[in-house]
Amino acid sequence: MTTHPRLPELVLFGITFIWGVSFLVIQIGLSVSGPLFFQTVRYGIATLCLIVVAGRGLSGITALEWKVGIVTGLAVALANSIQAVGLQYILSSTSAFLTALYVPMVPIAQWLFMREMPRPLAWAGILCAFVGMSLLAGPDAILRLEIGFGEMLTIACAAVIAAEIVVIGAFTRRMEPRRVAFVQTLVVTLSTLLAMAPAGEALPDLTWLLAATAGGLGVGSMLIHLAMFWAQKRLSPTRATLIYATEPVWAGIVGRMAGERLPFLALVGAGFIVAGVVVSGLRPKAGDREGAVDGTSPAPPDR
Repeated sequence: MTTHPRLPELVLFGITFIWGVSFLVIQIGLSVSGPLFFQTVRYGIATLCLIVVAGRGLSGITALEWKVGIVTGLAVALANSIQAVGLQYILSSTSAFLTALYVPMVPIAQWLFMREMPRPLAWAGILCAFVGMSLLAGPDAILRLEIGFGEMLTIACAAVIAAEIVVIGAFTRRMEPRRVAFVQTLVVTLSTLLAMAPAGEALPDLTWLLAATAGGLGVGSMLIHLAMFWAQKRLSPTRATLIYATEPVWAGIVGRMAGERLPFLALVGAGFIVAGVVVSGLRPKAGDREGAVDGTSPAPPDR
């Protein structure tokens, strides 16, 4: 059997929808728990879910799967941590703008480390998406921008996110998604748990609200990590990044449903992000090479 060429993209859109919903759920969960313990419970549940879902499929984890799972797991934990620390020094709008730098970082890293040059339409899509994310962050994020400690931490966060996406794109075709996703969620669980004592975070009271929010996100995280490794076998890092950039669009829609109002510039930004995904997905003319030209990779047959 072969995979429909649009299915990996639809799967990644599903991931960004879960991310968009998670913002509201995390806000609720953090009202009864510290961030590190919340992440520990969330990814611990994701790890347990993977054990149940994958079963014997987790046996025989290769050395490459251990290495990539550990590196990307630490990247997830590190990005979350340094972004949280950076938010203590800068506005959330500035953090959102600087975190969006991962969008142009990914194609540059793909070119430098994977020797795959995105085609012009992919670059146009990246530009549209970055402009859109900047508008969503708001003009104050740019006008008040000064490169201080918080800004440098957040730029480092963006670089870590970009590196994770490129590492997954470079090695995922040689790995089994369930096994490497298990290693990744396990590493995030252990690293956030071990970070609680140095950070001085105390154990919260165990409540039904904490169990419901962290548990729901744990199941979502299990689906996200499985889907990321599966879909990025079939898409280039650049194309995947453009789809990931739609996350704030979903977050805005969910926030609007929860009673929040988006300013006009944010709506324009959302339009730019969607336009970037559409532009980058336009197919090359007949005779152009598939893969390096259109920003996607040929889909291998399902096993």
